[in-house]
Amino acid sequence: MAKKRPQTKGKARAAGAGAEEVPVVGAREPCPCGSGRRYKACHGRAAAQAATELVQRPFEGLPGECDWVALRELVPAATAGLTLKDGLPEGVPSVTLATVLPMAWPALRRDDGSVLLGLQNDTASGDISRDLADTLRRALTAEPGTPVQGRRAPADGPRLQDLLDPEGTFEPVVHAGFEFWVPDAENATPEVTASLERANAAAIPTVRLEGVDAAYWCETPEKNHLRWVMPHPEERLLDALARLHAAGRSGLGEGTRLVGSFRAHGLTVPVWDLPSGVTAQDVEKPAAEFAERLAEALGSDAPLTADERRARGGLTNRQVTLS
Repeated sequence: MAKKRPQTKGKARAAGAGAEEVPVVGAREPCPCGSGRRYKACHGRAAAQAATELVQRPFEGLPGECDWVALRELVPAATAGLTLKDGLPEGVPSVTLATVLPMAWPALRRDDGSVLLGLQNDTASGDISRDLADTLRRALTAEPGTPVQGRRAPADGPRLQDLLDPEGTFEPVVHAGFEFWVPDAENATPEVTASLERANAAAIPTVRLEGVDAAYWCETPEKNHLRWVMPHPEERLLDALARLHAAGRSGLGEGTRLVGSFRAHGLTVPVWDLPSGVTAQDVEKPAAEFAERLAEALGSDAPLTADERRARGGLTNRQVTLS
């Protein structure tokens, strides 16, 4: 058996130091804890693990988790007001989540002090919530009129769940384009104006249904779609969808078809194809009726029949993971 090495004073200090006491430094620099080792071999290990470990449901526990997922993955142009646990800091009249910001900025502190937080940005770690929280905190203290750049969030930093009021509302507003970027378009910089034109040209017309939660209609050249982010456990939801599909009750009206689902941030997003002439208003009532059928199917514990198992296999084969 190998002899146990005596612990040095420096190593003892490293083991006893809390993560909150050790600042983040370069990977090859000496660890600030005083252990004598490089940061990457000491307290940087925890930071590296946090940077790579994927959080499956980063928005879990936030009001409107399903809509957070939709705005992150499915909706081109939308905003939603955010309510902070500790209230708004002095000089910050509002905090608004936006799907995308000009030049893909992670956040923007406007001239009036208000904050826009971008959601559809690449993040440096496997925890989108922590990265967004870090960006938000920096935006709250940024100079008015300046964007906030991305960075690696501290491994022990807060998450959105720590900053946002759990009792607050989350009510997305879907926009036809990105004009919300520039309240005063005449004074926008050429770079922002060009970014706005590119974003508007790529935006797919999208509408959030009013009668059910987190269901989004969109229009494409070939056909229209309904994409509905659902909070139910994946296996139970797929069973319920299979029961309805096998019984011919999974559609949303004539010519519509449940074609599969996305998997995004730990939630399942069933997708329906709709004829080109079917508008968001046309599917409001069918979607509400489907929600009642789905609730009934979710309540069943009966084993799947052979037809239902085949239907489930088809739905599973047509599932695409977005994140």
